[in-house]
Amino acid sequence: MWEKVYQKIDELYDKMVEDRRYLHQHPELSFKEKETSKYIRQRYDELGIPYKSNIGGYGIVARIDGGKPGKTVALRADFDALPIHEENDVPYKSKVDGVMHACGHDGHTATLLGVAEAVNSYKDELEGTMVFIHQPAEEYAPGGAKPMIEDGALEGVDAVFGTHLWANTELNVIETTRGPFMAGTDRFEIVFKGKGGHGAMPHQTKDPVVMAGQAIVELQQLVSRRIDPLLPAVLTIGVVEAGEAFNVIPDTATLKGTVRFLDIPVQDQIIEEMHKVLKGIAVSYGAEYELDYFKGYPPVVNHDEETGYYLNEGSEIPGVKEAREIPPVMGGEDFAYYLEERPGSFFFTGAQIEGHEYPHHHPKFDIDERALPTAAKALLHGYKKYQAK
Repeated sequence: MWEKVYQKIDELYDKMVEDRRYLHQHPELSFKEKETSKYIRQRYDELGIPYKSNIGGYGIVARIDGGKPGKTVALRADFDALPIHEENDVPYKSKVDGVMHACGHDGHTATLLGVAEAVNSYKDELEGTMVFIHQPAEEYAPGGAKPMIEDGALEGVDAVFGTHLWANTELNVIETTRGPFMAGTDRFEIVFKGKGGHGAMPHQTKDPVVMAGQAIVELQQLVSRRIDPLLPAVLTIGVVEAGEAFNVIPDTATLKGTVRFLDIPVQDQIIEEMHKVLKGIAVSYGAEYELDYFKGYPPVVNHDEETGYYLNEGSEIPGVKEAREIPPVMGGEDFAYYLEERPGSFFFTGAQIEGHEYPHHHPKFDIDERALPTAAKALLHGYKKYQAK
């Protein structure tokens, strides 16, 4: 059966490209993917595959019950875009000003639709049940995975697999790792509350800009000097806001940033140490501070056996050039929530366009569409191996 399904996927390449390019031209931001959800539903209607919609928001869960007994395995794809203005000069350029698929989620959706159509052609020969999770809102916490799970997306599911088309990896190379694979992703906002005044009379003020500057330096040392160097962690400040006039010391200064980690105890330690640093600075200036810390996605922790399907047996996947283990990546993914609930694995499928080395979330991001059928076969590989265990 699987050889026929793989051949069908190859035959559906043009359709997968068509789906991907349509979605690329009509991107929608997290929690606003009404038309994208409608498009996916229409495709399942065309295929005659049953589904449930409005799962945890705009989420869709479709399923194919095979003609033979077996386990129930879910495959997941996300479908939201980013608030980025596309700079690519391509026929399928985004038609929505200031919004683009700059992370490959259009390709994820097209891939999963291709899998569904191919498998549906041979469902009588299929062992078990294949579940297709189309998830909104991966890009922005609290994300779409958790609400979908709470709304029953994993009900009856035994295992779950997902892939991310990866523009930084050579075409058709599979990358993953056992255990922690992607980081937990938090964000924070710090406000120093001082006392403003004339820029020529700083002694009459409590300067929050100086406090913010000191905090930037000390918070960087927090990771390098207070966290075990064998435990990966990142603290990055991306926004500094204070004042409007060159000769005025403002009342407040704001810092915004992100924290990344692979181990939950590190997350707890960073929060505790941040308060120590900020309190010390505020007290020394006779001022106050506020720290709003928003816990985002937990780390993506792959299960050993299911990840072994790729690292040990990835060469079995048609079209895959190489399957290799890589160090954890400090980017985040709410696929983490699925793996907290069920065994499974998350992996990258290389989709780099040769000579086009723009990273994810860049205005010129793009993927080599020849990765779509490889990603589809790789997802099916997880399904097939789990059925055989």
